Order: sequence, then C-alpha cells, then structure tokens
Amino acid sequence: QVRLVESGGGLVQPGGSLRLSCAASGSIFSINVMGWYRQAPGKQREMVATITSSGSTNYADSVKGRFTISRDNAKNTVYLQMNSLKPEDTAVYYCGADISRLWYWGQGTQVTVSP
Repeated sequence: QVRLVESGGGLVQPGGSLRLSCAASGSIFSINVMGWYRQAPGKQREMVATITSSGSTNYADSVKGRFTISRDNAKNTVYLQMNSLKPEDTAVYYCGADISRLWYWGQGTQVTVSP
C-alpha cells in the first residue's frame, strides 16, 4: 500500500517562510511527477508546483519567485520551500504523486499566513 505523508505546515506571519515535506512509502516501483497543490476555503484545488523525476519544474504564476519545489529521489520525498508568504497563500496543501502510473494524494497539511 502506497502512502504520501506531508509535514511542515503551520501558522506564519506575512513575509515569513515555511518548508513542506512529503514522503512516499510502501510498494513503490517508480515515481514520475510529484507535486504540491492547495485548496483554500470555498475554492477549487489548484496546482502550486510540480517536478518530474528528472528535475523539470512547473509553477503557478502566483508563486513564481517565492516558492521552490525540489525532490530527493533516493528518499522518495518532495519538498516545497515557501518564502515571502502572503495571506492569500493560506490553504490546505496537498502532496500528489504519480507512483507506478497511479495518482496518489496525501492527507494535506494546513498553512495559515496571518499577522
């Protein structure tokens, strides 16, 4: 059974930083794309950033220049470094991954940006 477990969310002031981690475990043959998505109250889930197994990245326009996605293939882990956080970044952040050609979601971690 494959699991994705996120960590690193919390409460931070505007302008602050947080680092999210997501580790995949279980019966894993291969991991292609890994990514971070978020869902704010009353809004649809949206892509924040994705990264392929070779390191190609893609970012939502709203986070370009502030967030950085990276991964450690040896640890089956993806990270999201979030800097210059804004109140509008407040959301539940979900990790997603294409593992052996099936898509999996983590349980989500809350990020709150507030004075």
